Amino acid sequence: MITHIVFMKFKERDPQIPQLVKEKLMTLPAKIPQIKHYEVGIDVLHSERSYDVALVSKFDSLDDLKIYNVHPDHVEVLPYIRSVLEVSAAVDYESQE
Repeated sequence: MITHIVFMKFKERDPQIPQLVKEKLMTLPAKIPQIKHYEVGIDVLHSERSYDVALVSKFDSLDDLKIYNVHPDHVEVLPYIRSVLEVSAAVDYESQE
């Protein structure tokens, strides 16, 4: 299994932005069958080192993650996210499940 984690920090501290990003991302599991687990969380601490949103998703294989990355429904949400994004970080790793 492949675990895909993304942290996002937004340019503005508007609380509506993380909520809208979460709403857009949470439409994807119903549209992309390769997604086996999908969780989007909004930061509650708001510390200096915090990111605003975390995405944790799981796929059966790297090939399934690649399909997700180029899937039209995933690609459709990216322009908005990129427009509000200041910085992001990602980790993809093999997990035992």
